[in-house]
Amino acid sequence: MQFADRLQNVETSAIRELFKLLGTPGIVSFAGGFPDSAMFDVDGIREASARALDEPGALQYGATEGYEPLRSQLSAFMATKGVEVAPQGLIVTTGSQQALDLIGKTLISPGDKVIVEGPTFLATIQCFRLYGAELVSAPIDADGVKTDELEALIQEHRPKFVYLIPTFGNPSGALLTRERRKKVLEMAVRHGTVIVEDDPYGDLYFTDAPPPPSLMAMTPEVPGSRELLVHCGSMSKVLSPGLRVGWMIAPPALLANAVMCKQFSDAHTSTFAQATAAQYLKSGRMPATLANVRKVYAERCRAMAESLRSELGGAITFTQPQGGLFFWARLTGANGGPTDASVFAKKAIEQLVAFVPGAPFFAANPDVSTLRLSFATADVARIQEGIARLAKAL
Repeated sequence: MQFADRLQNVETSAIRELFKLLGTPGIVSFAGGFPDSAMFDVDGIREASARALDEPGALQYGATEGYEPLRSQLSAFMATKGVEVAPQGLIVTTGSQQALDLIGKTLISPGDKVIVEGPTFLATIQCFRLYGAELVSAPIDADGVKTDELEALIQEHRPKFVYLIPTFGNPSGALLTRERRKKVLEMAVRHGTVIVEDDPYGDLYFTDAPPPPSLMAMTPEVPGSRELLVHCGSMSKVLSPGLRVGWMIAPPALLANAVMCKQFSDAHTSTFAQATAAQYLKSGRMPATLANVRKVYAERCRAMAESLRSELGGAITFTQPQGGLFFWARLTGANGGPTDASVFAKKAIEQLVAFVPGAPFFAANPDVSTLRLSFATADVARIQEGIARLAKAL
């Protein structure tokens, strides 16, 4: 067969390939980006799905834009986070991953430049490259993208858009400061540059106070920025990834084209899944669910930080995340220790513990000493055991 030329721009996910090695009995995995299934509100979802079956049309074809009761519930949900959006101002997608795919379909022509963070979500790199984008990497630190350097890159490359995960990024765990968020919106207006805000982790914070408002919530502070901002949200990390419910808020012209492209791919997101999500949000159970998830993940995050410090010491550096699912760490090579995370990963597998090397998360100039560790699916004892095994692999 002669396959499409676009397939030459992408390759199989390094993370998905790693999963093939994880079937060994007894292995401790810090590799996945999954939420813990034990955190799912099964009783609440069961009740919501039962009520969904009583809704007219829940088992029928539906509108491509999304199930109207869910769009209304998502509008109310976003209002709790400071975002004013009418139900008609968003579309429902099959997970936020489809939102990214629709952005690629509607905005990227072969050869277009797109700025992403370095590092960033691996599937985003693959998705945008599939549509022929030339990716430019903007450096980050623990406070998110470095805005001065981002603006210089915008001036140099005139990108089609900039893609950011401002709140507890994957894989970095970085949290963009409020000051930098405002600068991002100001430069968007100054240069007429579209900003794509991916926000699947914003509700997973571990502090008493929530993180800074989303870029979308801050648009009233920067006139003209709302017309240049796309916001992607998801129920996957806070309710259930199996429902495959996400959404996209964007200017009307982009939404219209995204709906057209979605018609060609899946017609609409599962109506039954949408009806179930709508009933769940309507039930009022989400705040308690989020409170429980935050408490459990915060405990696991602290346990991982303590174990990394006590077991690996100077062999590794990291900034403890304030939310999300991930630690982003760097091997130092101290005392003759490893500096290449891919080599270290193979030794770790021999000790029955797994993580993801960081290099694939870079669109350019990969840092081979970096690695991503997820604390979401292992309890405290399992985390302590896994990090102890990791130390043996040094």
